[in-house]
Amino acid sequence: MEETNHKENRKEVFRAIKFALVSASAGIVEIGVFTLLNELTDMKYWPCYLIALVASVVWCFTINRRYTFMSTKNVPRAMAMVFAFYVVFTPASTILGNYLAETLHWNEYLVTGINMALNLSLEYLYDTFVVYRGEMDNNDIAAREAAKEKQS
Repeated sequence: MEETNHKENRKEVFRAIKFALVSASAGIVEIGVFTLLNELTDMKYWPCYLIALVASVVWCFTINRRYTFMSTKNVPRAMAMVFAFYVVFTPASTILGNYLAETLHWNEYLVTGINMALNLSLEYLYDTFVVYRGEMDNNDIAAREAAKEKQS
């Protein structure tokens, strides 16, 4: 029993690390798109942030579903659930970010970094306990890993 708990704990720690790494790559996508729009256009903070956020969400969802959560969950249903998260997160982070950047004159990159850190933490919890709850580790990659573990 204790050995099983130890394996499950290790698996979840590894999952969190994978999520963070994938989110870091999505962060690169987000900050890259944000930088291009912020530096090369005269758009205000909020459209730059919003466009960059959408690009990073699509990237992160696609990779995390397959490799982090290893889920075969129905893609439209999972995406709808992620969309529901962003229905709340996006307006809140856009309004707060715009207030900090435009009204309080905080550095746009600092504000974007704060929003990215909030997004990482909140989305990991939401994905783990809502989107993929009970439907993790059931794709072909997970099956191969389980087969390898049985051979060991």
